[in-house]
Amino acid sequence: MEDISRSITNLSGRVAGKLRIGTSHHIGLHRLPPILRQFSRQYPEVQLDIHFIDSEEAWEGVLHGDLELGVVTLPPQPDPRVQQTLVWDDPLVFMAAPEHPLAKEKKVTLEMLTSYSAILPSPVTFTRRIVEELFRQQSLTLDISMSTNYLETIHMMVAIGLGWSVLPASMLDDQVRALPVQGVHIRRELGVVTHPSRSPSNAARCFIELLREAAQA
Repeated sequence: MEDISRSITNLSGRVAGKLRIGTSHHIGLHRLPPILRQFSRQYPEVQLDIHFIDSEEAWEGVLHGDLELGVVTLPPQPDPRVQQTLVWDDPLVFMAAPEHPLAKEKKVTLEMLTSYSAILPSPVTFTRRIVEELFRQQSLTLDISMSTNYLETIHMMVAIGLGWSVLPASMLDDQVRALPVQGVHIRRELGVVTHPSRSPSNAARCFIELLREAAQA
């Protein structure tokens, strides 16, 4: 019924109504603000209903029709049940507090990292899967002391010396130090997911267009 209603409304060409979006706290804080600002100015008749949730939860929300769009960390392996579009390439960096023993090394290996406590996102997250797969390929076992879904909380715990982590390069600041892990380049992809068999509203089309412009920029 919702899909039919959207299709009828779309015929008018009017960009209005409610747009339900799911996004992670990190993307909502660090990536979306300029896009949300531009969108709200260009399309004042659209009511943005933004849910700050885990990327995986937003992905499920799109899949089950609870959300029209998800701006999320994309899964390492694409799922044919949703349509996904890459928007940002997000390099990941090993980091620790400046006083951490690893921060004093000129060269750090994955094996050396396993001797120290790690603070990582929770096991259900796509980011955690990327990191664990890297160590699994080398038959190495991580010593994970804590986990949380909030990257800003992980950054804080790393900064006070509770362990090392893998976080987006954009989170490097004077409170943490990038670790010189040789020959390892990891990244995650951030983008938008939609349901392939549901009609997007005019508002959703316009929002996706702004995301595509951001990707090209």
